[in-house]
Amino acid sequence: MSHARLRRRGAVTDFWPGYVDAMATLLLVVTFLLSLFMLVQYFVTQESSGKDNALAILNKQIAQLTELLALERSGKRSLEDSVSTLSVTLDNSKEESRKLRGSIESEKGRTAEAEGRASSLATKLDEQVKIGAEALARVELLNQQLAALRRQIAALEEALEATEKREKESQTKISDLGKRLNIALAKKVQELSRYRSDFFGQLREVLGARDDIQIVGDRFVFQAEVLFDSGSAEINQGGLVEIDKLGQAIRQLEKQIPGDIAWVLRVDGHTDNRPINRVEFPSNWELSSARAIAVVKRLIDQGVSPRHLVAAGFGEHQPLASGNDDAALRRNRRIELKLTER
Repeated sequence: MSHARLRRRGAVTDFWPGYVDAMATLLLVVTFLLSLFMLVQYFVTQESSGKDNALAILNKQIAQLTELLALERSGKRSLEDSVSTLSVTLDNSKEESRKLRGSIESEKGRTAEAEGRASSLATKLDEQVKIGAEALARVELLNQQLAALRRQIAALEEALEATEKREKESQTKISDLGKRLNIALAKKVQELSRYRSDFFGQLREVLGARDDIQIVGDRFVFQAEVLFDSGSAEINQGGLVEIDKLGQAIRQLEKQIPGDIAWVLRVDGHTDNRPINRVEFPSNWELSSARAIAVVKRLIDQGVSPRHLVAAGFGEHQPLASGNDDAALRRNRRIELKLTER
């Protein structure tokens, strides 16, 4: 009986070191894997800190591994409790010993499964590292493109500054030219005003002092009756005499005004406000224009250059006097001569 107990105790003593070695090996493997994944996670974090999704996946996997380790530790504590119980009851139950062996085999299977998961996670980790390297390469390419774009923007800004500078210089030159042009025009206008005064003086001398020929502002005014019969656009005999005198004065004026002064004598036809409705003159527009054109043609016949003449018709729309009495209507029927710039 005592020999049998000694043999059973020897069997227990032989089994326990093996079981402890297996558990120690399991713990070392798990600890190594955990250390490995922590180290890999550190390098991955350093290499691709911007890949939050990848890190989140790795953190999740590490959390799973940590949970697995916790399970393993829990299993270890459970096994230790089982070993304590088996140490007390092993002498009386071989069946419990077989259960323990079965439990050990199960634990070995779980260890193998954990090793497989670790291998799979390592493969995924390599893939994530590769993805991180590709992302870093893309970031570098984008940085290069951004640098090139900044250089282009800087060149455009320099070109814009140069253009703005040239534009300011051009505006200054244009402003100076405008001022000089205005001064030149003002001089020409002054010269033309002087010639206008001389011209009107000559006309006054040539035509004589008449109530129906007046100077109004910058215009020399013929009452229509001086040149035309009522409702007609054909110059009458008395009007031809006056227009010929006018042509003589204009020819003299052409000799006096320098060639660099662009001037014209504008002949304006005006009527009163009484409507006219004839085949040749449907309205006062046609009558006033026809009278102005008749005067211009007669002046051309007298040798006045056509480039110095302009004919315009205003109808009844530019009256000198208001009202419908005979005096007002007579005053509004007129031919005006205006010496002006072209």
